[in-house]
Amino acid sequence: MFEAIMNGLGGLTAGVANLHWSNPVMIAIGCLFLFLGIKKDVEPLLLVPIGFGAILTNIPLAGLMEEHGFLRVIYDMGVSNELFPLLIFIGIGAMTDFSPLLENPKIFLLGAAGQFGIFLTIGLALLCGFNQLDAVAIGVIGACDGPTAIYVSSKYAPHLLGAVSVAAYSYMSLVPILQPPLMKMMTTEKERQINMSELSTTTPASKTTKIVFPIVVTIFGGLIAPMGLPLLATIMLGNLMKESGAVSRLAKASENEIANVVTLFLGISIGATMEGRAFLKADTLMVLAFGFVAICLDTICGVGFGKLMNIATGGKINPLIGAAGISAYPMAARVVQKEGLKYNRFNFLLMHAVGANTGGQVGSVMAAAIMLSVLKGMGVIP
Repeated sequence: MFEAIMNGLGGLTAGVANLHWSNPVMIAIGCLFLFLGIKKDVEPLLLVPIGFGAILTNIPLAGLMEEHGFLRVIYDMGVSNELFPLLIFIGIGAMTDFSPLLENPKIFLLGAAGQFGIFLTIGLALLCGFNQLDAVAIGVIGACDGPTAIYVSSKYAPHLLGAVSVAAYSYMSLVPILQPPLMKMMTTEKERQINMSELSTTTPASKTTKIVFPIVVTIFGGLIAPMGLPLLATIMLGNLMKESGAVSRLAKASENEIANVVTLFLGISIGATMEGRAFLKADTLMVLAFGFVAICLDTICGVGFGKLMNIATGGKINPLIGAAGISAYPMAARVVQKEGLKYNRFNFLLMHAVGANTGGQVGSVMAAAIMLSVLKGMGVIP
């Protein structure tokens, strides 16, 4: 009887006895994410579920990521089959207003420039020994577009899914911290003070234009790069539902209830991939490092192109808006507005930055689609 009691008491400490050194490290990282999300208000909708998922998966013997485990069921339900990223994209489309982009089309060039870092990072990853599909999955992190990164990695580089997902969403959440130093480094104080309010359009986009736009982009984008059609089609479907006004209930559900539920499931699933022994290894650390390089290069390229536009327009473009050319919508646009106000309290960069940001949203999807279509043509993808 005494022996049975002692064995039972031993079971109470089994979790502690089975801790690997990496588990407390990842639990601490999960707590850091919770601190940033709750205390510092750094994208809490992402960091809180990711952080909590990381804590759960690093508690030994709970079996949450084993077959039929709580976290495994959620993961298989929408991450391993790419469903969650596509549902998120419908919600993003329903929340996105392409009016600033349609009213000032040249701003789309900043959205395109903001993707250059992806291609540069792919080249670096290839030089460091990653194969072509792995390099593409790593490079896409730089767009700060979590759904696109998850879609590409889960479909074509599943062994990197955990690292790519964590890198993409972590860096996307940290855009307000990562971008400002680069923006300051790339611009002069005089450039940061440029007020663009006088460039506001006097010819707003018509309702017909806003309805036709997602249809045209889907058709032509799909024909140019069919491998990325699921990504492009879902974001444009969400936007079409919003702009048409014919299915307002579906549009509102997509941007609210569906997006919120999927964000919760996606966040906790990403955290569940952060088990210490699987996560803390050389490949993961390299993916995180390359992801950091990618977002830095994307920001630098975007601001750099903004400086070129500034020169071409005789000093009328504030180069800061180039930093919004990534896909972190609308975080990057908010960061641009906040930084602009630091140097000119009358500055109004938000709508211009939103235009670049929506261009980056489409640009990141097209960049991934083009890369996958090229690999398909080369025979790398069957």
